[in-house]
Parts: sequence; C-alpha cells; structure tokens
Amino acid sequence: MPRPHATRTWFLVIALAVLLADRFSKWAVAGQIPLHESLSVIPGFFRLTHVQNRGAAFGLLSDSPASWPLGALILFSLVALVVVSGLLWKNSRSVTWTGIGLALILGGTLGNLWDRLLDGHVIDFLDFSLWGYHWPAFNAADGAIVAGALLLVVEILFARPAHHSKTVSPR
Repeated sequence: MPRPHATRTWFLVIALAVLLADRFSKWAVAGQIPLHESLSVIPGFFRLTHVQNRGAAFGLLSDSPASWPLGALILFSLVALVVVSGLLWKNSRSVTWTGIGLALILGGTLGNLWDRLLDGHVIDFLDFSLWGYHWPAFNAADGAIVAGALLLVVEILFARPAHHSKTVSPR
C-alpha cells in the first residue's frame, strides 16, 4: 500500500498540471486572439474565441451590474478549495478515480480563482457548435472541473458495495 504522502504527491501533480495548462492556455489566447475575436479550428464545430466571463460557469451572472457576484464566486471557490483539499487529504491512501476527480476539481478551481482574484474575470475560449446549437465558451479549468465532477458521479453511481465482515451475534 502506498504511503499517504506519496499518493498526495500524485494528486498535487494532477492539480498542478491542470493549473499550469489552464494558465498557459489563457495566456496564449489572450496574447494571440483579440478580445471577442475567433479563430476557426474545425469549421462549423470548434473555434477558439477570446471572451471574458465576469460570472459563473457558462456566463451565469456575467451581465449583473452588481459587484456581489464576483465576491460570491471568490468565496464559493475558497470554500470549494477547503472542502476538496480536506477530502483529498483524508482519502489519500491510494490513487483512486475519486482522488483523481478531486484533484482535477482542485486544479480547475485554482485556475479560475487565480483569474478572478487578479483580473475580476476568467478568460474563456473553447467554443463549440453542433447542428446549429452553440455551447457557451469555457476554458481548461472549467473542463477539468466538469471532468472531475463526472468522475465523482460515475464513482458514486457505479461503486461496488463495500463488503462488511460478518458480525457474530452473541448466543
């Protein structure tokens, strides 16, 4: 059985890789694509579009003139970091899909929190359309958070029941 600190290292490496991929991709998009401009990658399906999102996922609350959504999103991110970090710390006896999911969520949350704290918005750029339906632009951090959440849901839905040792009843 791996030592907990060795397993925690793997989870931190995953979170750091997500954070670095998110930071690099946002930096590259901001430096190469003017705000509100697009670069077609797969015509009619995928393009890189530089947008700034002051709200939550998929632009929720982004048009609000109030200043409270930014504070609420920062507070929510900080709470999520504490909860996810605690769960990772507690459940780091072995590398599991749950741990990988939590590490992806940790890295993604750090990436978007970084943007909100420094700039007051996140940069979104992954822009998909299919058969006339347009998905709101998102970023690498959002993708990691969704992938991590999906891993947790799959783990919950398809987890094997724990085998409990039979208890002997006194006679």
